[in-house]
Amino acid sequence: MLKRVLVTGATGFIGPCCLRLLLGRGYQVHAVSSRPHGVASRFTTETEDIRWHQADLLEPAQVASLVAAVQPTHLLHLAWYVVPGKLATASENFRWVQASLELLRRFGEHGGRRVVMAGSSYEYDWRHGYCSEAVTPTVPATYYGACKLALGSLLSAYAAQSGLSHAWARIFFLYGPREHPARLVSSVIRSLLLGERARCSHGRQIRDYLHVEDVADALVALLDSDVTGCVNVASGLPISLREMVSRIATKLGREQLVEFGAVPSHPNDVPLVVADVTRLSEEVSWQPTYDLEGGLDATIAWWDAHLRVEASSSA
Repeated sequence: MLKRVLVTGATGFIGPCCLRLLLGRGYQVHAVSSRPHGVASRFTTETEDIRWHQADLLEPAQVASLVAAVQPTHLLHLAWYVVPGKLATASENFRWVQASLELLRRFGEHGGRRVVMAGSSYEYDWRHGYCSEAVTPTVPATYYGACKLALGSLLSAYAAQSGLSHAWARIFFLYGPREHPARLVSSVIRSLLLGERARCSHGRQIRDYLHVEDVADALVALLDSDVTGCVNVASGLPISLREMVSRIATKLGREQLVEFGAVPSHPNDVPLVVADVTRLSEEVSWQPTYDLEGGLDATIAWWDAHLRVEASSSA
């Protein structure tokens, strides 16, 4: 039976990595973006195999037309407002809950069979440190986390009512090529490659990082499985932000440019956030491809090439 998947957020950070993986698993891939087709198609090399659609998912009429035209059997919903420094309190979060529910409703009405939506580690009560789907309380500390949690709960209820197969992927911390330059890993790499100082907090916070291509691979594997409910998407490996930054600096030979403690940490910043990845590894049968060293090497190489292109374009 034909597997026809609609991918939202197809030109975001994670989405482009998912497209070729879905093709490799035999899906007919439909990617949606608010950008014109010519711009959107630059985000993947398999442009001849991807069916691109332009639509504003915040407009219900456009969502209705999109789903009616595609008639997807599967839905991978990644689109959201994720501007660094703004997403935690942005009013757009509520609009994306509304838009996601409308997309889900239309998907169900048109015979959709399975959906995976992107949740977040921000749904958990981070004060517990170790985040397990079945154990750790979901007490979000941000508006973003509260909106994600609400959407995940409504997805679960809708799936139970309609019989739709679903999974809610709680994504933790990620890094890799094409990451927003204001995020930690990308900002440090950019600064050091440019010979500038990398100003950081004390760096003692311990987090759980996964390379973006592994995140995408995990999401596609989850979509292609029959695992339902909440699933953490993470490495399960703790690393301090200080160690992460120090490894980057050592690789570039620019340790002297790192300034720990130059930026104050958030007053509510918790010391530890690490995922339990038992469901991902055992039930989805998924393991990452990148270790931290390989992931950082690939990310540094991408930024180096990107900065060279920027420099030549402005010359």
